[in-house]
Amino acid sequence: MAITHNLGFPRIGSQRELKFALENYWGGRLTADELEITAADLRRRHWQQQAELDFAPVGDFSLYDQVLDMSVTVGNLPARATDKDGSALDAYFRAARGRGASDSPCCATAAGEMTKWFDTNYHYIVPELSADTRFELNSERLLSQLAEAREHGVNAKPVLIGPVTYLWLGKTSDGSNRLDLLERLLPVYSQLLEALADAGADWVQIDEPALVTDLDANWRYAFNLAYHQLKANRPKLLLATYFGELRDNLQLACELPVAGLHIDAVSAPAEVSRVADWLPSHKVLSLGVVNGRNIWKSDLLDLLDRLEPLNEKLEERLWLAPSCSLLHVPVDLQRETELDIDIRSWLAFAVQKLHEVHILARALNEGRDSVRTELTGNQQALQSRRNSNRVTNPEVRKAAAAITPELGRRQSGYSDRIATQRQALKLPAFPTTTIGSFPQTREIRQARLKYRKGELSAKAYTEQMQAEIAHCIKEQEQLGLDVLVHGEPERNDMVEYFGEQLDGYTFTRFGWVQSYGSRCVKPPILFGDIHRPNAMTVEWTRHAQSLTDKPVKGMLTGPVTILNWSFVRDDQPRKDSCLQLALAIREEVQDLEKAGVNIIQIDEAALREGLPLRQSDWANYLDWAINSFRIAANGVADSTQIHTHMCYSEFNDIIEAIARMDADVITIETSRSDMELLDAFRNFEYPNDIGPGVYDIHSPNIPDKAHIINLMTLAAERIPAERLWINPDCGLKTRKWEEVTPALETMVAAARELRA
Repeated sequence: MAITHNLGFPRIGSQRELKFALENYWGGRLTADELEITAADLRRRHWQQQAELDFAPVGDFSLYDQVLDMSVTVGNLPARATDKDGSALDAYFRAARGRGASDSPCCATAAGEMTKWFDTNYHYIVPELSADTRFELNSERLLSQLAEAREHGVNAKPVLIGPVTYLWLGKTSDGSNRLDLLERLLPVYSQLLEALADAGADWVQIDEPALVTDLDANWRYAFNLAYHQLKANRPKLLLATYFGELRDNLQLACELPVAGLHIDAVSAPAEVSRVADWLPSHKVLSLGVVNGRNIWKSDLLDLLDRLEPLNEKLEERLWLAPSCSLLHVPVDLQRETELDIDIRSWLAFAVQKLHEVHILARALNEGRDSVRTELTGNQQALQSRRNSNRVTNPEVRKAAAAITPELGRRQSGYSDRIATQRQALKLPAFPTTTIGSFPQTREIRQARLKYRKGELSAKAYTEQMQAEIAHCIKEQEQLGLDVLVHGEPERNDMVEYFGEQLDGYTFTRFGWVQSYGSRCVKPPILFGDIHRPNAMTVEWTRHAQSLTDKPVKGMLTGPVTILNWSFVRDDQPRKDSCLQLALAIREEVQDLEKAGVNIIQIDEAALREGLPLRQSDWANYLDWAINSFRIAANGVADSTQIHTHMCYSEFNDIIEAIARMDADVITIETSRSDMELLDAFRNFEYPNDIGPGVYDIHSPNIPDKAHIINLMTLAAERIPAERLWINPDCGLKTRKWEEVTPALETMVAAARELRA
C-alpha cells in the first residue's frame, strides 16, 4: 500500500489571515493570546485540508520563518534579541524584524540578516553563529503543536530542519568554522527527538536540502557523523531532500542510517530508479511526484506509468508526496471563480496537489478503475492546454528567433557613457535616490479595489493616482533627494502590474504566496507567448516628470525577475520565455526614452534566486539571464542612464556576472549584512556606479546617520567615491510614511555630510 504524506502546507491562510493577524499584533490592535488563537485556528483548518493523507506535517506552521523557528528550538537567538525586557514572542520578532510588539522605536534592535531560501522567492532569517555559540533545547513550540494535532485526530509527522542544513544555512561572525559547532548541536537534536517520541511521534521528517548542493568532504563527513549519532533515537527519521538532484551525494543520502529518504522526483526524475535500486530494502522511499513549486496540473497517467513498477517492487515502502513543502504555491484553486474557465482547468494549488497525490495512491492501491473519472478529467484538462491557440503567438516567436547579439550592446562603453550622463544630469557627489516604490496607503489600496470592481471610473482613478504621484514628488523634493521616482501608487505588485498588461499572462484573486513574515505576493501565471500591446508606464512617469525640475527615474521590472517571480509555463524552456519578456521590456524602455525620461531603472531583484543550486550549472543560466537583461536595457542612447536593482541575496560569488550586465548604476542590498558585499571588491574592481543599500526597509527601524556614514566610508575604500550612490536597500511600499520620512531625512543628511 503506497503511503501519502506532505512536507509542509502554506501557513498564511486562504485569505491571508496570518498576515493580517501579525500586522494587527505588531500595531497593538491584537494581543498575543488573540494572535495565537488565529494561528491555532489556521493550523486546525490546514490539517482538515490534508485529511486525505496518511500523514500530515506538524511544525511546518510558523509565525514568521521556519529557519528562525529552528533557531528558537535550539536556543540560538542572538543576544541582542533576548537581552531586553518583554516576552519570548518579542524576542522572536526582534530577531525577525528588529522590533517586538512592546518595543518602542527608540529601543530598536538590528534585525537578523535575511536571504533567499535556496533558489526560491521565500526569504529566511539567517542563523547567527560564532565559535562561542552554545545550544539549548526549547521544544515548547513543537510539542504544543504536536499535542494540538493529536487532539484533532491528526496522524502527525513532526517536521524539523536537519542539523547539517541548519549550520549550512547559517553564518559565522568571527570567521570560525560552522561545522565545529556540530558536536554541540547534535545532543540538542537528540533531546528533541526523544521528546517528540515521548509525545507519541512515530515518524519525524528531518529536512536536509543541503544534500542537493555542492558539498565538500567536510560537509559530507558531517552528514555521516550527524546521522550515525541520531540513529540511536527512537523516532523513525524520514530524511527529506528537495529542489534538485542529489548527484554526487546520492550514495551518501541512500546510505545514511535513517528509516526513509524523500527525493524530489520533479527536479530529479532520472534519479528515481537509481535511488530505488540503491536504497537498502528496509528503508522507505518517498517520492515527491507532484510539483510543489508550480501550479500546473500533473500528468497523472504518465506518473502512474512510472510509479506502478516501483509500487510492485517497493510495496509498503513507497510513499508519495509533493516534491517539497507547498509553502511556495497558493492554498486553494476553488476560490478562483473569476479565473478563465479553460486556464483554471489547467491548474492545481496546494489543496488540489494533495488531492492529486491521493488519486495516485488510490490508483496504485486499488487499481486505476477506482479513480477512472478523475484520470479522465485530468487528461481532458491536459489536452485542452496542449491544443489551445491562446498559448502560442507566431509573431512573438518570429521576433525572438530574430534576436542578434547587437541588441544587447550599448553604443559606447561605460566610461564614455557616464561622462555624457554626468554632464547632462549634473548630480552632486553621493547622489541620493530611492528604489522606486513609496508607501501603499489604505487610500491607494481602496482606490485600486474600487476601480477593479467598477465602482470608480477610469478618469477618477487616474486623477487619484496622479494626486498620489504629486504627493510623492513633493515629499521627495522637500526631503532633498537628487533623483526622484513617481512612487508607483498604481502598481499592486512589481511583477503582477506588468503581467496584467502583457499578453500571455493571467491572474488570480487569491493566489497569495508568502515571501517573508507577513509579506505576501501574488505571482501572475505565465501561460503563453509574451507580447506587449501598449506602453505600460510612460504616462505615469511623464506626469511625474512634469511636476519637478529634478530627474525622475522610469521604473520597470526586468525580464529575469518577471520570469522568476511568476508561475512559469512548463511546456518550453525558461530561457525562451525570458527572451520574450526581454523584447517586451525593451519596447517599454525605448518608449520611456522617447518620452524624455533619461534615467530608467530595470529591477532584477530575482536574478540570483534563479541561479541553479549546482555551480557547474551556473554559466548556462547566467548567460541567458544576463543576455535577457542586456536585450531589455541596451536599445538607448549613451545619454540615457540605465539603473538596475537587486535585493536580499548573496552576490559576492557572481559579482563578475553582475558586472557583465553593464548597467550604468546598480543598487544592491548590503544593510543587513553590514556591507558584506564589499568583500567581493577585494579582488574584483567593479567597473560601474553602485549604490550599496544603506538601510534596511524590511524593518520599521529608523537608520542612524553615523551608521550610514560609516557604511559609505567603508564602501569608498573599495569603490571610487565618484561612483557611489546612496539609497535604501529596497522599495518602500511596505512601510508607513511616518517611518519613511525620518529614514530618508537621515539618509539625505548623511549624504550632505559625506559631500562636506
